[in-house]
Amino acid sequence: MIADALPSLLAATQAAAVACQPWVGRGDGKAADAAAVAALRDMLAHCQGQGTVVIGEGEKDAAPMLFVGERVGAGGLPAFDIAVDPLENTTACARAGEGAVAVVAAAPARTLWATPAWYVDKLVVPAEAAGAVDIRWPVDRNLSAVAEARGKRFDELVAVVLDKPRHAELVAQLRANDVAVALIGDGDVLGALRVVLPEGDADILLGVGGAPEGVITACTVRVLGGGMQIRLAPQSHDEVARVKAAGQAPGAVLSLDELVASDDCAVAMTGITGCALLGAPRRQGAAWTTESIGMASGRAVQRVDAAHVPHLPERSPACLTS
Repeated sequence: MIADALPSLLAATQAAAVACQPWVGRGDGKAADAAAVAALRDMLAHCQGQGTVVIGEGEKDAAPMLFVGERVGAGGLPAFDIAVDPLENTTACARAGEGAVAVVAAAPARTLWATPAWYVDKLVVPAEAAGAVDIRWPVDRNLSAVAEARGKRFDELVAVVLDKPRHAELVAQLRANDVAVALIGDGDVLGALRVVLPEGDADILLGVGGAPEGVITACTVRVLGGGMQIRLAPQSHDEVARVKAAGQAPGAVLSLDELVASDDCAVAMTGITGCALLGAPRRQGAAWTTESIGMASGRAVQRVDAAHVPHLPERSPACLTS
């Protein structure tokens, strides 16, 4: 089962989170991302089985490793698809802001949705409202469905939305319905966790965000029992052409089952800069302690603190001794 790979996936995200530390707050997101990618890839090489990167760094990030189609793992069985974001929320890492994480999701081979799209419209709801909403409906109809499913009034609902100019009208609609809006700068994987975790503080996630993050989010929703739909939402002529060339239709709606066509999946996530859900790595002498969340089908959510004595690439003596 893919769930058995969870310890290896956690080790990979923990290594990526620690590898970012010399660059946290130093304004160089690309260097931080490169460090995370290298560390994650090195650890995945030891993972049992043969994995194929379905959602990777790719052309959008101009990354030379963990590209779509790259093979990872030690070989043998199981065969699995893997979706990676070694540094989700690069801006937060560069600015030492909240919410940067390293995350990996895995599922059996040929079960994760693959797309050249960069952006999709997302709708994520908790388990009680799964099946009661539709991304094609007006916002207020979906709010009514969630409120009824959760036994709440509109003024008790919290919606998570990326803080982007494209969402100005959406935010206005939500607030016009007396719904509280939690605006996040980046990182809607964490935003979706606020909706689907049992202790989460939000009721719905809406809006256009990254397609790669959408597939990783779908794995978390699949494991935790929430509901999710996406709609392809290309943001440029080039992206429209890429989507059409892959035989996919701009505006097409996909269900959770189409995004992750298996119940057997696993997700590992480790904090890089810290947030309400996950603390940042803490240094104690030569060692670092990380905070992670591990999720796998049929298993309880794991919260893991782990100590590491890593070999960090030297950015400068100052950054490693400060």
